Amino acid sequence: MSLIHTCYRIFDVDRSVAFYQALGFEERRRMPIRDEAINVFMSLPDDGPEPRLELTYNFGRTEPYDIGTGYGHIAITTEDLDGTLGRLKEQGIEPERPPYTIRDGGSRLCFVRDPDGYRIELIERD
Repeated sequence: MSLIHTCYRIFDVDRSVAFYQALGFEERRRMPIRDEAINVFMSLPDDGPEPRLELTYNFGRTEPYDIGTGYGHIAITTEDLDGTLGRLKEQGIEPERPPYTIRDGGSRLCFVRDPDGYRIELIERD
C-alpha cells in the first residue's frame, strides 16, 4: 500500500488553485463528479505521475467547511525559505509567524494558510 494523495474540500476553486500554484504546485487535471462536485488534482513538479493533492469543490456550497480540531497540516520543502516567502508575499500570502527552528541546528520552518484556512508547513531543506 502507498499514500497517493490528500484531499481538501475547498470553497473557491480559482483562489485555491492560485494559492497552491504560488507554492509551486501544478494543476494536473480536473475531474467532474456528476453534477455534484469537481476535483482538481495538483502535484509538485517532482511528484511523479500521481497527483499529491486533491481539491474538491462541491457545487452550491455557500459556507466554508469546518476544518475540525483533529486536522494538522501538510508539509512541503523548499531550498530557500526566505526566497519562497518573498515570492508568496508578492501574492499576498504571509506566514503565521516568522521562520523558526524547533531545535538547535534544526531546519527553519514556518506555516502559511490556504484560502480555506488549511495549514501548510514550509520546511527549508539543508
